[in-house]
Amino acid sequence: MDIKKLLLGFATLALLVSAVPQKSVAQWSLGASYEIRDEEPKNGFGVRLERDILQKLPIVNLGLRAHFSYFNDENQLTRDSQSISTEITSYDYGLAAVGGVSVGLVAPYVGLGLGSETADLDYQEESLPGESDSNLYWNGFVGAEISPIPAIKPFVEYRVKSNKEFKDLSTDDFDTSTGRFIVGVSLSF
Repeated sequence: MDIKKLLLGFATLALLVSAVPQKSVAQWSLGASYEIRDEEPKNGFGVRLERDILQKLPIVNLGLRAHFSYFNDENQLTRDSQSISTEITSYDYGLAAVGGVSVGLVAPYVGLGLGSETADLDYQEESLPGESDSNLYWNGFVGAEISPIPAIKPFVEYRVKSNKEFKDLSTDDFDTSTGRFIVGVSLSF
């Protein structure tokens, strides 16, 4: 068989496949969320930006996500029988790979990613210096989006994290005590 005929055949097939009408879907989504966790501060807010990849697959959804979460609370600490006012600020950000399926109005998904968390403790008394701690972590999450309107997708998610190295990670190593319950809404565009 001649190579020119083979190339012409592949080019014709590619043109025919691209000419078939396809469902138009959004490639980006921007989400906002309310987050609840088991550690102090307990309540916070988050944003996420997600990009779909490999959109030609019929039911399977694959994507990349960047997230940012912010928690802040005032607290009273007791040191040496003295009460001290503090402000705790915690924020984290990360990147993750997301995979899911579209089944009617509900789209369940799972993901795995890498992130960084920083916690700052500021004392209200000027004589005490503030404290800060930062660490890297792996996170895993499971959730579902609901699509009553194609561009607006409410979601619910549960995310856990682990500070172990990825090669040493097992299913028992994700710290559920630092897990968080997340509810929010995404806008697809």
